[in-house]
Amino acid sequence: MPSDENYVKNTTSFGALGLIPLKSCEELGNKIDEYLVRWRANRDPDNYEEVTRQGYKLDSYIVSASVPRFGSGEAKGTLGQSIRGLDLFIMVDVTNYSLTYSLCGHVNHMSPDDHFADLKRIIAAVGGKARRITVIIPFLYESRQHRRTTRESLDCAIALNELCNMGVTNIITFDAHDPRVQNAIPLSGFETVQPSYQFIKGILNNVDDINISPEHLMIISPDEGATDRAVYLAGVLGVDMGMFYKRRDYSKIVGGRNPIVAHEFLGSSVEGKDVFIIDDMISSGESMIDVATELKKRKAERIFLLSTFGLFTNGLEKFDKAYEEGLIYRLVTTNLTYQTPDLLEREYYINCDMSKYIALIIDTLNHDCSISHLLNPYDRIKNFVAEYQKKQG
Repeated sequence: MPSDENYVKNTTSFGALGLIPLKSCEELGNKIDEYLVRWRANRDPDNYEEVTRQGYKLDSYIVSASVPRFGSGEAKGTLGQSIRGLDLFIMVDVTNYSLTYSLCGHVNHMSPDDHFADLKRIIAAVGGKARRITVIIPFLYESRQHRRTTRESLDCAIALNELCNMGVTNIITFDAHDPRVQNAIPLSGFETVQPSYQFIKGILNNVDDINISPEHLMIISPDEGATDRAVYLAGVLGVDMGMFYKRRDYSKIVGGRNPIVAHEFLGSSVEGKDVFIIDDMISSGESMIDVATELKKRKAERIFLLSTFGLFTNGLEKFDKAYEEGLIYRLVTTNLTYQTPDLLEREYYINCDMSKYIALIIDTLNHDCSISHLLNPYDRIKNFVAEYQKKQG
């Protein structure tokens, strides 16, 4: 089996590659571009067909694009170069609240709605001239409003249909809150990618004394919705898993959701074991801290919090306090969403860089090859754990 970056060797590309990371994804997009430039510079273009050789080796694959705003807050999408015939990949981070714009003289922070509108503006500026459009939206827009239970909007499904109606062929997201939302666009490409390998790699590269065995490690799902993630990770690592059931008060709504009354635990003993609590997102962090507290009551050893998206909507103070009190040992999230400088400076924080993984997906799709080997990291995790255990002796 060839290495991932050479998996596409001697295959024909679908079209010349173009990458548009919107300002919300600028840093991540630049890292991805560096990987693509380096890999393609080391490939022999004579092995490719003429169509593939044209524009295959460039100093950068980033297409010049911007979304300037008027004083009223209105905006427009503009492209700084031709995109005719490109296999275009557009990236946006809808959770990046650090960006601001002037609204009638007031400073306004960009909301997910603003970011999604900018994405549509760039797609509209493309005007159907690209050969194919793939949207990479790590935190799926409105993914928490993925189903209808009463008289309410179905925002995520509407957004997916909007993108497909505008000419988007593929939508790639990470750890969708509920993957079944893809049923809203059954005839279009939709992939939800899990960062399981990056989690394990990040933890094992930063902590050198983890005993990966059923007697010393356990994977915990903080609620029933995260069970699949915990089952997969426990299966790959060969350890046990447990889960918490959130008992809620459905007669009240606080902060847009039903308050949690209690966390009920289902699983074997965690006494003396290191514990990985895994979920798709940390919003306020209240639920994760509550689960960690319950596990400490059950005499768990070190507690690791793993989450694809660290939103930290209420700040980092409660995590600082939990770390100082010995409640949590490490906090692990990815760079798929905006990270504050304060977060990156925390000694208990482990940052999982996803840029190489996304670059591999883009490179493989541009060559019209299957990404199945990238979506299932089972062998990759097994090999990394085996190397880690060998170093431990």
